[in-house]
Amino acid sequence: MTDWRRRLLAIALCWPANAGAQASSPSEALTLEQKGDLEHAARVWQAVTEQNPRDAGAFASLGVVLSKEQKYPEAASAYKKALALNPKLPGIQLNLGLAEFKQGRFEAAVAPLCAALAVDPNNLQARTLLGLSYYGTKRFAEASKHLELAANSDPANTELRQVLAQSCLWAKKYSCALDQFRQILEQNPDSAAAHVLTGEALDGLGRTPEAIVEFQAAAKAAPAEANVNFGLGYLYWKLLQYDDAKPAFESALSVDPEHAQALAYLGDIELKRNDLERAVTLLKKAVQLKDDMRIAYADLGAIYREQKHYKDALAALQRAV
Repeated sequence: MTDWRRRLLAIALCWPANAGAQASSPSEALTLEQKGDLEHAARVWQAVTEQNPRDAGAFASLGVVLSKEQKYPEAASAYKKALALNPKLPGIQLNLGLAEFKQGRFEAAVAPLCAALAVDPNNLQARTLLGLSYYGTKRFAEASKHLELAANSDPANTELRQVLAQSCLWAKKYSCALDQFRQILEQNPDSAAAHVLTGEALDGLGRTPEAIVEFQAAAKAAPAEANVNFGLGYLYWKLLQYDDAKPAFESALSVDPEHAQALAYLGDIELKRNDLERAVTLLKKAVQLKDDMRIAYADLGAIYREQKHYKDALAALQRAV
């Protein structure tokens, strides 16, 4: 029990006996809470706040009970009222941040979690939640800064390290991402996801041949993953190794015949091989499935222009821009 809640109980014990019979009291709410009767405890705390609308501790206690009931929107509202009355109430900024986080309101969680860290920079829970909240808002550079400190404090937490690695990757901090993914692979060498993300980090560093090795390992670990096979094919395609890219794209399509990207890039290879009929079939199917495939529209435009279908060529090229 925190100090401010003990003080509430001490104050309650000093009240006259008849006051408890006429009005709800903190001691009653705390007793109910200790018994696990959260529903009735919340009702009593609500009554206490109505009797004493300037009692920040009562609003904070109401928030705690509502959080235990997983009523996070109501809990957040109670915490905000408590902080409006007493911004320095211990632990409530963290509680508010957690309540917002539990609702998936990551942007709303950031400010109270920053406030909690300002008070206690060594609070690992606040730092982890802040990093995850930044991740949830796609602010990956900020996320990586906090998650790195959190992951270093909990080195066995593979899931946290993977979120850190992804944050580094999407923030284009490729060296950081590579370091984290390699640590994950040391713990789980057969992780297809870790091999894929390691490959993406290597490719981001311009080390595409090494990235291919990682994607090959991923495809071996998860041969039925269409995206893994597509990714391998794309890296071969990027290096102009079309003979290697083609079977990788075909493997992706054997798993998912409607994989639009695999269709588009396979169509591009057929165009480069001058098999225009097959290329058109693949490219048309790709844009039917996903209408923002720029490479498919560009290739269709080139084919139609070659066939002197200028109107169709213009329409396709306009979609490619």
